Amino acid sequence: DVYDPLHTLELESKQDVEAAKNRIKEFFRSQVRLTAEKDNILTYGLAPSFKNQVEGSAVSKSIEVIRNRIDEFGLTEPEITSQGNNRIVVQLPGVKDVDHAKELIGKTAKLEFKLVSDSVPLKTLNDLISKANKAGITFEKGDRPSKYLEELNDFLEKELPKNHQLAFKKAGNQDEVVLIPYLVEKTALITGEDLDDAAMRIDPQQNSPIVSLTFNSNGAKKFETVTGNNRGRRMAIILDGNVYTDPVIQSKIAGGRAQISMGNEDYNQQLKQAKDIALVLRAGALPVQLEFEEQRIVGPSLGGDSIESAETASAIGIILVFIFIFLYYRKSGLVAIFTLTVNVIFVLAMLIGIDATLTLPGIAGLALTVGMAVDGNIIIYERIREEVRKGIDSFKAVETGFDQAFWTILDANITTAMAGFCLLNFGTGPVRGFAVSLLIGIASTVYTSYFVSHLVFEFWLSKRDRQKKLSI
Repeated sequence: DVYDPLHTLELESKQDVEAAKNRIKEFFRSQVRLTAEKDNILTYGLAPSFKNQVEGSAVSKSIEVIRNRIDEFGLTEPEITSQGNNRIVVQLPGVKDVDHAKELIGKTAKLEFKLVSDSVPLKTLNDLISKANKAGITFEKGDRPSKYLEELNDFLEKELPKNHQLAFKKAGNQDEVVLIPYLVEKTALITGEDLDDAAMRIDPQQNSPIVSLTFNSNGAKKFETVTGNNRGRRMAIILDGNVYTDPVIQSKIAGGRAQISMGNEDYNQQLKQAKDIALVLRAGALPVQLEFEEQRIVGPSLGGDSIESAETASAIGIILVFIFIFLYYRKSGLVAIFTLTVNVIFVLAMLIGIDATLTLPGIAGLALTVGMAVDGNIIIYERIREEVRKGIDSFKAVETGFDQAFWTILDANITTAMAGFCLLNFGTGPVRGFAVSLLIGIASTVYTSYFVSHLVFEFWLSKRDRQKKLSI
């Protein structure tokens, strides 16, 4: 069995046919199947096992790249799964700008550095493009420039100089996009594989956003060689078939750094574009072009019962904890109740500050934070009780209790934070959401359990007789 569509290979002689058959059997036995032979024409197709392997690899790599992009975009707890061997389902809770998220996910991010050729005048290039347009190859608003470019280059392959092709630079605005043609060499001298890092920077000379590129060791050597051997020529920096800039090479450039300018758009548009390009370049290139087949927006009303149940359970749990603290530590328990409330408010405020989406794993991290905060208060209060039993006055007992408990609380939270950092760095999706909530909770717990609680005790005891017995 073979995978359709079938392809044909026309050879010059019978001897070439036999040589081609032997070469295919020798090097492509597991990938290609010969299906027919007529005169000097061979018909072949891809083997199903090889096709499935390629598709599976493309889906797995795409999921990895999409997840990296979403993590850098700042979306929390995404769910990305494969559906069959050619579909990917992406669920993004809490996303407000759906179109922006789709744009970032769908970018191929194929970065290429190619030399520009001035051997064909711009007028001739435009005439060739007009010829292709008359043949039915046109670019309409909403079309993918990369698809149009591929069809155009196939049509003009014999019209263009050998080993050269067209690339376009976008001009105009969103309502009317103008594509300026460039004749570039087919072979990319440097690609995204040679890239080590990409970041948005502000050009101090032009005071405009740029994308700063840093090459790895192999890419730095290539860049230095290319710029040294092609002084005076233009080099086009191309991303997904679009020419972003085409500087003239003035001299050899060492150090493995380059930059992409953002064109003539307004400052805010340049800033957004620079951030997006840097993001997708850091996350890596997609192995295939993605097509968006379906989009659904699900409102929170579908989970109303779950939200109501969670609110009820949380309220009951908080009330029971507060009652226990008050009964066990008496009036001092009110201080613990106050600091626990402040702790939860701090955590929620910080989550809102970073625009995080609080879903089930995040709620679990918040619950763990409350438990750790209660544990911190217990450690402090038991130390204070020990000092009170020794007959030490209340103010001194509080001071000693806090001093002795501080390092115990800090040590316990640091070890938990180390586990949280591991989850944040190596986890994905819901695991990272739990880690973010946990780490914010740890920082807030240390601050409120020790500093806020200590401050409240000092204020309370300063208003009363220090020799009076502390209610704890």
